Amino acid sequence: MEIIVKGRNTEVSDRFRGHVEDKLQKIEQFAPRAQRVDVELTHEPNPAQAETSKRIEITIRDKGPVIRAEASASDSYGALDLAMGKLIERLRRARDRKKEHPVKTRVATPLTLTPEDVNVPTETPADDDERRIPTTPGEAVETQLGDSPVVVRQKLYEATPMSVDQALYEMELVGHPFYLFIDDETKQPCAVYHRHGWTYGVIRLDAQIG
Repeated sequence: MEIIVKGRNTEVSDRFRGHVEDKLQKIEQFAPRAQRVDVELTHEPNPAQAETSKRIEITIRDKGPVIRAEASASDSYGALDLAMGKLIERLRRARDRKKEHPVKTRVATPLTLTPEDVNVPTETPADDDERRIPTTPGEAVETQLGDSPVVVRQKLYEATPMSVDQALYEMELVGHPFYLFIDDETKQPCAVYHRHGWTYGVIRLDAQIG
C-alpha cells in the first residue's frame, strides 16, 4: 500500500509523516486491497480560525469506491485522530455492506467537489480571456471572468452509471453533502444530497436537447 503525505501552505515534518504512516497501518484490517492512500495536511493562516487551523484529508483508493475523511483541529495530530476516527467508521460501513450486498468489483471515480476544487489554482491558461473546457479526466482548467477577481475552476471526472442506492452509499463514504452521478436506469445526470435528519433528496436533469 502506497502512502503519500503532502502539505498545502505548510511543511510536513519527518516526525509527523512517520506518525501518519503508523496510524494508517490500521487501514489494512478493513481495506486489504487498498492500493494507495493520500494524506493532505492544510494550514489555515487566518488567526481567527486558530481552533481549526490544521485540516487533514485522507483518501483511500482501491478497486472499489473511493473512501475519504477529513477533519480540522488546532494541531495536526488532533486533526489526524479525528479524521482517522471518521475513516475507520466509513471503512467498517463499507465492509459490512459488502457482506450484506456483494457486488461485482468495479472502478468508480466520485464526482465530488472539495474545497481544493474551488480555491486552489491548478492550471492557468496563457491568455486570461481564453475560455477552455477540460477534455481529459482529472484535468482542471481555471479562467478569470474578465477584469474581475472571480476565478472559475472546471474539472472533468469519469462517470460510472449507478443506482440511487449506490450513489447514496458512495456519498456517505466520501463524507460530502452531495454526490453527482449518472443513473444506470434512466441515463440521466443526477445529484443526491442530504436534506435533514435521515432524509435525502435526488435532483435529476432532463438532458434531452432539441
